[in-house]
Amino acid sequence: MANLIDLRRRIRSVRNTQQVTKAMKTVATAKYKKASRTIAEGRPQWHSAPASVGRLASWAGAAAHPLLDVREERAIDAIVLTSDKGLCGAFNASLLVKTLEFIQSRKTGARIHLTLVGKKAVHFFKRHPYPVDRAFAEHTDRLTLAELKGMADALIDKFLFRETDAVYAAYNEFKSVLAPKITIARILPVVPPGGAGAENVGPAGSVPDWQPRPEPLIASLWPRYVEAQIIHAYAESQAAEHAARMMAMDSASNNAEDLIEGLTLNLNKARQAGITKELLEIMTAVEALKS
Repeated sequence: MANLIDLRRRIRSVRNTQQVTKAMKTVATAKYKKASRTIAEGRPQWHSAPASVGRLASWAGAAAHPLLDVREERAIDAIVLTSDKGLCGAFNASLLVKTLEFIQSRKTGARIHLTLVGKKAVHFFKRHPYPVDRAFAEHTDRLTLAELKGMADALIDKFLFRETDAVYAAYNEFKSVLAPKITIARILPVVPPGGAGAENVGPAGSVPDWQPRPEPLIASLWPRYVEAQIIHAYAESQAAEHAARMMAMDSASNNAEDLIEGLTLNLNKARQAGITKELLEIMTAVEALKS
């Protein structure tokens, strides 16, 4: 009888857990739809910006702005974007392992400084000896544009004052609901198509006619480009996180259903065994009375 009680308790507990996972899936689905609309609206600009800005850089030349200065990477800043919460499969673990491999591959020749977004990244890099300049560990799903622009301005200032030679962003880029793509992209310096040695010519082989000069355009465009790339990485990370959590909670709900079915089957078997045992005892007692 105690076995039946334990099985009923387990079924009730798993069913309660299933209700929680279904609720979390519903919330993640709503957030994913909102985040996917954001990246669908911004991706045409975000994806075309590096090529356009790089082409302008090749026309203007490396001397047009300090953000075009390609230097030996003796100091590197890395932005790492993760989530605050778990329950999203391998979303955080895969990114952090890949980022750590990237950092360790550059560690021998460069000083590494980190800007961390997400509680998972903050907790992970506490165990590693890399200085953290800025950390956002609470409510990172509600970071404002002002906070993201402040992050971009701080990194731009470090690059201009030669405190860093390159800025990278490590994040999960949303590719599909099933699996995000781990991306480590360089944001600074801006490198023209074909690398730092690209020719200072237009697409048809002619030098563009700048009116009045390239410097004012570059000076206003480059900081906005850096801000846009950081906003892009943040938006992609948010969409990928909600998609990963949605799929993880769906899988958890299905696993809970399978577990409930198995426990229910065991409960029915135990009940049948108990009934059969009681019938045998009754029949044995009847036969004993007859004899």
